[in-house]
Amino acid sequence: MLVHGAFEQADTWSRLAPLLARDHRVYALDLTGDGYSRRRGPYTVDHFTRQLLGFLSAMHLGGSGERPLLVGHSSGAAVVTEAALRAPGRIGSVMLLDGDALDTGAGPPPGLGYVLIDPYRTSLLRLGLSTDRLIRSVYDAQCGPACPRLDAAGVDEWRRPLRVAGAEAALWDMLGAGVPGLPASRVARLADVRIPKSVVFGAQDDVFSEQTPWQTARRIGAPPPTLVPGARHLTMISSPHEVAAAVESLARAGTA
Repeated sequence: MLVHGAFEQADTWSRLAPLLARDHRVYALDLTGDGYSRRRGPYTVDHFTRQLLGFLSAMHLGGSGERPLLVGHSSGAAVVTEAALRAPGRIGSVMLLDGDALDTGAGPPPGLGYVLIDPYRTSLLRLGLSTDRLIRSVYDAQCGPACPRLDAAGVDEWRRPLRVAGAEAALWDMLGAGVPGLPASRVARLADVRIPKSVVFGAQDDVFSEQTPWQTARRIGAPPPTLVPGARHLTMISSPHEVAAAVESLARAGTA
């Protein structure tokens, strides 16, 4: 079960999912407010977690022999962590991918309040959607040189969700609230959940410090983290084979 991060979508997994689908059933969903989902808040860990658990129930996942492996990317790490805490008997294993699940530093950056006031925010969004440069710049900064270059179709894949009905209002609401996360004490409770866990980060991920992967692994009771050489914050795009191997390793641990 693949759970994307803030301002991402199910399509973000398009390079990784086919590799996993060779031997597994693979699911990915658009959390409320992102991708092609309905734009209806609140955009919180609680709301996202209830959506994830509801999806698992709808797909009849979580029973004996059907306990899913959850992969949460970036802020999605908080969602899969909370899901495992709320329903540990329904989850097979958990991977935090490029995310520490914490709420630290998740607030809006200084000065953003001025940008969120119309007409500035409307002008900013329309300007960003009218040119490929902004999308390419953000993608290149987050993904790094190991990622495939965005062609016109790739740019459109990132742009289209911003044109879904209600997307503009949802975007500003989410930016104003900050990236969702959990208190450290809540994340640490995952260490008491008796399921296999793993932490995977890009070795050059500059969203977090060099110590974050190790601190996260210790906090949740996971083995030492897997660091993907040359990767930044979008390892499932830059390094799908390495991430797939880490998922397979965790799946074997869960089976055992």
